[in-house]
Amino acid sequence: MSIAVSPLAPTAFPTLKPIAGVRLSAGNCGIRYKGRPDLMVALLDPGSTIAGVFTRSKTPGAPVVWCREVLPHGKARVIVVNSGNSNVFTGKAGRRIVVETAEAAAKAAGCRPEEVYISSTGVIGEVPPGEKIINALPGLIAEVAEHRWAEAAAAIMTTDTFAKGATATAEIDGVAVTINGFVKGSGMIAPDMATMLGYVFTDAKLPAAVLQELLSGGTDKSFNATTVDGDTSTSDTVLLVATNKAEHGKIHKASDPRLKDFKRKLEALLIDLAQQIVRDGEGAEKFVEIRVTGAAGKKAAQRIGLAIGNSPLVKTALAAGDANWGRIVMAVGKSGEKVDRDTLSISVGGIMIATEGGPVPGYDEAPIAKHMAGREILIEVDIGLGKGKAIVWTCDLTHRYIDINASYRS
Repeated sequence: MSIAVSPLAPTAFPTLKPIAGVRLSAGNCGIRYKGRPDLMVALLDPGSTIAGVFTRSKTPGAPVVWCREVLPHGKARVIVVNSGNSNVFTGKAGRRIVVETAEAAAKAAGCRPEEVYISSTGVIGEVPPGEKIINALPGLIAEVAEHRWAEAAAAIMTTDTFAKGATATAEIDGVAVTINGFVKGSGMIAPDMATMLGYVFTDAKLPAAVLQELLSGGTDKSFNATTVDGDTSTSDTVLLVATNKAEHGKIHKASDPRLKDFKRKLEALLIDLAQQIVRDGEGAEKFVEIRVTGAAGKKAAQRIGLAIGNSPLVKTALAAGDANWGRIVMAVGKSGEKVDRDTLSISVGGIMIATEGGPVPGYDEAPIAKHMAGREILIEVDIGLGKGKAIVWTCDLTHRYIDINASYRS
């Protein structure tokens, strides 16, 4: 199925600088797609530490289960990711393929299977062709190179219309460290950590426990603040790897003030990647930022924002450029959070349209309609009850979403 590139896509994949201790490769082993890569390998130097966050779906894939089991070791040497088949709901056969993949990768890389992390994305309920993946691994591991970021990012795509990457430079003890990341995601995107597949690498010298705290906190501000269609994947995984090559002082706690710049740059990179996923939402033509303030608490604010962002009625109005703010009122009301109709106010594109229980007297809908006809839309909702605030990113819902998902397996 040929899919046009999202109109919200960046002009090009960014240039990601090499990171000491990270080498990558990608190739096609014929899992599902023809004429495009479907298998990615990242080879990491000994001493690399790792953190991870995963879906909370009660029907996770075999690769997610494996990663959860090996994560407590805190060390990583290889990451293997395939697209085209998610290895979800595949029973003992799926588990066997994951174990055999880990063993094959470990043999080729000269490490232990527990240092191999595996992710899969694609169709649910079909046993993947494990032999194709396993047979391709020795060649891919032999071909790794420090510059193959764009190829790796392309190999993990499914219905994505563009490869998604980001880079940042931070300082620890005056030493420059690099952070590179790439993700995939387009549909089945709703927060419950994570909301896609994502891989972030740095040469910083950080233990696994510090990485985990940084990643978990950064995830809540990025991937868990996005929604495309309200569906949480069975395969969601985000991994953060540190190769420990940078020559700065040792860090023992995520609260260390020397990590302030690194934490800020990491969170900005995660937000960038999360927003790229929303910009590639299946069939999306508009990027929407929803700001909620005045809620009873932070979680309440986020739930209200997600209620708006997940509403098919709101999203179809956005697609049509229809300034139907009554649908926003509806979504706020169904969130289940504390709301007072008479303290609620709503703005679109910076123009207040409703407050104190009704529309602003004499407001002009023309500038609002003009704003909603654009590619970038801002919705602001003030609940007027407390100090809770949150930002949620979503997209519109077009007929292309139906077209893509109606023919996903064909």
